[in-house]
Amino acid sequence: MKASVVLSLIGYLVVPSGAAILGRCVVARRLHRGGLSNFEGYSLENWVCLAYFESKFNPAAVYENLRGSYTGFGLFQIRDTDWCDRGKNLCHMSCSALLKSDLKKTIECAKIIVKRKQGMGAWPSWTLNCQNSDTLARWLDGCKL
Repeated sequence: MKASVVLSLIGYLVVPSGAAILGRCVVARRLHRGGLSNFEGYSLENWVCLAYFESKFNPAAVYENLRGSYTGFGLFQIRDTDWCDRGKNLCHMSCSALLKSDLKKTIECAKIIVKRKQGMGAWPSWTLNCQNSDTLARWLDGCKL
C-alpha cells in the first residue's frame, strides 16, 4: 500500500522531458493556430484566460482532485472521468496526449467539450474568472498573433 502511494506521488512529480510552462503569448499563438479564436463564439482572450486559471500555462499539469474523484490533465485541466481514456473517453484519446506542449490534442478535445450545451461553462474556473470579466483584452496585450 505504502509503495503504491509513493510511486503514485513520484509519478505526479515527474514532468515529461522537454515540458515547460509556456509564456502567455506562446499559449495565445498556439491556441490561435489551433482554431480556438472565436470558436463557438468564444474569443481567444477567453481561452487564454481559461488556460491561466486552470494550469498557469503549464501543458504538463496534472491535478488529482480527491473530493471530486477526478484528475485534470494539461493546459485546460481536462477531466479524466469524461474526456480521456481513464473514463468515458468522449475525446477518443489518452489522457497523456493532453500533456504535450504542442497543444494539438488539448485543442482537439477542448473543441469537443465546448460544443456541448455547457460551452465554456464546463470549466468552473472560466465561469468564476473569465466569463464576465471586463479585462479580457489583457490576455492578448502585446502578443503578436
